[in-house]
Amino acid sequence: MGRAFEYRKARKLARWGKMAKTFTRIGKEIEMSVKAGGPNPDSNARLRALIQNARSENMPKENVDRAIKRAISKDTSAYKDVLYEGFGPYGIAILVETATDNNTRTVANIRTIFNKYNGSFGTQGSVEFLFDHKCHFRVRNTGLDIEELEFEFIDYGAEEVFEDEDCIMIYGDFSSYGSLQKAIEDKGFEIVNSGFDRFPQTTKELTEEQQVEIDKLLEKLEDDDDVLNVYHNIA
Repeated sequence: MGRAFEYRKARKLARWGKMAKTFTRIGKEIEMSVKAGGPNPDSNARLRALIQNARSENMPKENVDRAIKRAISKDTSAYKDVLYEGFGPYGIAILVETATDNNTRTVANIRTIFNKYNGSFGTQGSVEFLFDHKCHFRVRNTGLDIEELEFEFIDYGAEEVFEDEDCIMIYGDFSSYGSLQKAIEDKGFEIVNSGFDRFPQTTKELTEEQQVEIDKLLEKLEDDDDVLNVYHNIA
């Protein structure tokens, strides 16, 4: 078949793997949202946003429906958000967001990965304070005025508004998610997707060799089935 075929095959498998991971992550988030706020997206704002996210990622509707059904089934255990903290080589701060139905399994896996790749598993609060927790909304741009939009949403917690391709990004503090979502929806803007981010307050520069070493740790953390997101303070 030749190198070109093998290369295309590897790229396709990588895309499928990433897509499957994304679908799994959104599915878990949907389950947690339904457990917390019910299965009706009209009355569950977080679920409504996650369904929008699923649509933007081309997640099949049947996958969304299955996640909702799992959440309301009494036979399924509930996922919980658990945040793990630690340091990689060269003092790099790392936050690991997980959704797990078995904390004993997850904490053992995360600790093992840190130890195997020259990191150190941290205690609660040892790293989180080094990051700012933000929410974001990606809104369809229909010729909106950025400055006017920023002024309009600042009272609802918006901190930064800027253009991104054919959309507008709105960032605010983590605690402003609900008020921003309601304001955006009330004003009739189309939310493409939304979510949360953690931004390091300061960053560290690494050499190319150091980056290669820590990438192994980050990739192994991201590959774990219970992991939703991995954040670090590499420049």
